[in-house]
Amino acid sequence: MLSPIRLVSKAAEFAAHRHTGEARKARPDEPYINHLAEVANILDEVTDGTDAELVAAGWLHDTVEDDLTTPEELAAGFGDRVAALVDEVTDDMSLPQPQRRQKQVEDAPYKSPGAKLIKIADKVSNVCARIVPEPSQEQRNDLAAYTIWAEQVVAGCRGVNSKLDAKFDEAVRAAKSVL
Repeated sequence: MLSPIRLVSKAAEFAAHRHTGEARKARPDEPYINHLAEVANILDEVTDGTDAELVAAGWLHDTVEDDLTTPEELAAGFGDRVAALVDEVTDDMSLPQPQRRQKQVEDAPYKSPGAKLIKIADKVSNVCARIVPEPSQEQRNDLAAYTIWAEQVVAGCRGVNSKLDAKFDEAVRAAKSVL
């Protein structure tokens, strides 16, 4: 059994190795690992550091979806709960993007509390990444479309953590202020 600190640091290291060389979609000049760090830090902040498994899952939440590891590998290295949380937030990448996005909206209310927290933290990070100074029309359109969709997903996830709900609302307000 890993200590809480060891679990989180091992997850961060694992994610960094698995996502080496990747860039963020919304900010191609930024390493992808920054997104994972943001999600993990948001989860740590809103839970007052009380759930190391949730924070570890935040670091790892895209490893299966991006085909970088397997659920079995996560379970062996990080435990069943971490693997289950990652599995629960993993999109079926065999579906076209519009279907994946619709599925997230439809499935959100039925997620576990931990998976809902990861979903909201992920959306906070992704909305904020799309907010740039003096956005082009293409960037404005992307931000507007992403924010509308994120609000639909998060509507089914609210009520688990009021701090995280407020953090998402703050991100949406910031996005709308530049549109």
